[in-house]
Amino acid sequence: MGLSPVLGAFAWVGWHFSTVLLRPDRTPRYPEQVVAVRGAWSWFVRSRWTEQPGQWGVSWPGGGATVGPPVSGPAAGELVCRAWVGAATPPDGTRVAFDCGLPGFDPGVHGLDFAGVAVPGPLGEYPAWLVPARCPGEPSDTWVVAVHGRGVDRAECLRVLPELHRLGLAVLAISYRNDLDAPPSPDGHYHLGDTEWRDLEAAVAYASAAGAGAVVLYCWSMGAAISGAFLDRSPLANRVAAVVWDCPLLDWRATLREQAAQRRLPRGLIPLVVALTRRRIDVDFDRFDLPRRPPSVRPPTLIFQGSLDTSVPVGPARALAAAAPGLDWPLRYVEVPGAEHTATWNADPAAYERALTEFLGAHVPTCSTPRRVQWHDGVRD
Repeated sequence: MGLSPVLGAFAWVGWHFSTVLLRPDRTPRYPEQVVAVRGAWSWFVRSRWTEQPGQWGVSWPGGGATVGPPVSGPAAGELVCRAWVGAATPPDGTRVAFDCGLPGFDPGVHGLDFAGVAVPGPLGEYPAWLVPARCPGEPSDTWVVAVHGRGVDRAECLRVLPELHRLGLAVLAISYRNDLDAPPSPDGHYHLGDTEWRDLEAAVAYASAAGAGAVVLYCWSMGAAISGAFLDRSPLANRVAAVVWDCPLLDWRATLREQAAQRRLPRGLIPLVVALTRRRIDVDFDRFDLPRRPPSVRPPTLIFQGSLDTSVPVGPARALAAAAPGLDWPLRYVEVPGAEHTATWNADPAAYERALTEFLGAHVPTCSTPRRVQWHDGVRD
């Protein structure tokens, strides 16, 4: 094969990788398999997802349930054994997806009162869930604005809603452009946070107009890139009292290198992908390297990061934690051993919620109520 065909193939792969990065893709995928279901137990084909620690959601065409952590006793060889939490189970041989959130549910899964609201924004109306604050005394006027990651939806926040509700904080779980139920971007592409931050700005303005005295930004994955751009560019950034980032995307170049490695693509492809993506959506990747170029507004920040994250590399979060003192950035870093991308709560909910409660209690007014709600197979405890 001559040089030109090789270069052509290299360019095609780079363009395809850029397209995968920018194109919203809502096609359901079920990469895992249930081999056998026997009563409360199931055996799954072993993968990095089916052997993840802690409690996980499992979905399949037309159904969903929850499984507990993997157990060593009944597991054998290439199989992983986990117990179902609740009655719903799929048939033997079903293809399933492991999900650390609760896709297909809303805050009612926890027995929480909530309202569907429309946030007016730059491209139209953006659907959101508003879970009002409840407190035995005077409720806090601090609102949490929850920002999900790329390719998922507001259900990503459902795991932490009971704890935020117990603390007496109102929660606004937002959508942004290119979500299934939100306005599309004019070109139909994700812009990696470079335009989506304006949708977050609209949500902060909505919360402020509705009575929020201050805001906590709670963001997963690309939600951190969106919030980082907001903190750097928005005149409303000074309304943010604290930030919580779960497996945050802090450096797009590092993330592309990690995802290329997962796809067994050469590292040398990344400069081409960056150049093509910059040309297509006019994004400045240097502005999305937060350890080297932090936002102009830096509120107290809590980072949860899984040590085995294969979507967003752990390196930038560690680098930011190391650099934070010199940046005058009050930042607490919690690394969860063995946890995959955005699965830090799932690995150890109690430890996660302790860290979250301590952090929020130090920076915003909270209250506590005696009852805590946990989700089990979509049924309130």
